[in-house]
Amino acid sequence: MEIRVRCSCGEENCREWAIVELQGVVEVQPSFQGRLPNLEIGQLCRPSSQEIYTFTVGYHELTGSKVSLKKPLLVLKKIKHENLDQGSDNSSPRVELEVVGIIRHRILFKTRPKALIQC
Repeated sequence: MEIRVRCSCGEENCREWAIVELQGVVEVQPSFQGRLPNLEIGQLCRPSSQEIYTFTVGYHELTGSKVSLKKPLLVLKKIKHENLDQGSDNSSPRVELEVVGIIRHRILFKTRPKALIQC
């Protein structure tokens, strides 16, 4: 099967994405189980012009840094087109991939979280 990759934005105009890498597990409360898409779990900030980031989740704050990937990754969107051949009973879908963004960096949080409130 042939899969075509299409980029209509051009390399210079493609949106930059980043991967957020956490050490550990992010657990979702049972009341949010059915509403995971677009669920806000915290706030990601870059407080200064340096490549240091903070990620606040509830009463915990993580500190991380921006790391370049060895090879960039593409963010793709799969598009299926029905291919109806006239005079033929075979109607196989044609698949096309559209480039949505490019990932060149990851934000790595590898230290333990700091508690924002104290008892």
